[in-house]
Amino acid sequence: MNDSQRQQSHQTGMITFARDLPNICSLAGLLCAVLSIYYAILGNFPFAIIGMIWAVLFDWGDGIIARRMKGRTDEYRAFGGQLDSLIDIVSFGICPAVFLLSYGEFNSWFLPGAFVIVATAAIRLSYFNIFGLIDDSTYMGLALDNNVIILAFVFLFNGFFNQPTFSILIYAILMFMAIFNLAPVRTPKFGGNWVYVLLVYVLGLTVIYI
Repeated sequence: MNDSQRQQSHQTGMITFARDLPNICSLAGLLCAVLSIYYAILGNFPFAIIGMIWAVLFDWGDGIIARRMKGRTDEYRAFGGQLDSLIDIVSFGICPAVFLLSYGEFNSWFLPGAFVIVATAAIRLSYFNIFGLIDDSTYMGLALDNNVIILAFVFLFNGFFNQPTFSILIYAILMFMAIFNLAPVRTPKFGGNWVYVLLVYVLGLTVIYI
């Protein structure tokens, strides 16, 4: 970007970038994550799960919208990438960490796990921002949104266990997924028609949890 382009970008207000349709979708996902944190703190875990999975859906949606928009400038793409990454650390780092802490009744034993979840998200997103995908359809390590998708399914079985036992199970599963988030293994990037599968999954779990 030359000096003239940089000066022009500075003259564009921040709210103007935020009004970009993909970024509006990203912010809708952030709202879902904030609601999930709110309900997790209140101890309403089904609604917390609903917020998390809708955050995943909006996270997928912003990328689809961005790729289909024509005439979107480099500045808008760069802003959208930064916004998406910052929101991801809330949706897939802080949000699950607060969920774990709250479900563990804020016992200090759950603090290391909460830190690992947030640190893993920060490390993974920093790596991705620099190196990106291995190719068009392959990630290095397990994508963070998969953690939420798996957690939402596992939590369906919470009624079969008492809370202390299930909290340890959730703890172990989240730590296991954190290992795979950072592991040097290739995992597929789901896209295309997979968004319809995700939509059905999110709608189905929303109905079940409500």
